[in-house]
Amino acid sequence: MNRPLRIASFIATRKGDDDRGPVVMMNERDARARLLDDGELAWVYGPRRGELAVVRITGDVRLGDVIVRDIVGVAPSETVRVVKPDLDTRGRRGTALA
Repeated sequence: MNRPLRIASFIATRKGDDDRGPVVMMNERDARARLLDDGELAWVYGPRRGELAVVRITGDVRLGDVIVRDIVGVAPSETVRVVKPDLDTRGRRGTALA
């Protein structure tokens, strides 16, 4: 079951920072429930848009919460859904199977 997760904190980086880009940090139990491993890409769907982000698993985040970095369209205290991309199923853009 993919229950929404609350954004506990938002980190914004600046141009020139060594470590930049979209990241979602989450508890190991929340990641396991979504079949996610550390370093994988996941879709983060917020109230305004969805974006791919790198998953970081940490014990510093409470169960049911996430910390996001450089993800556009989300803010603290909002909820997001974190979903593993389905790379095995062909999307609608492909041709029909014969």
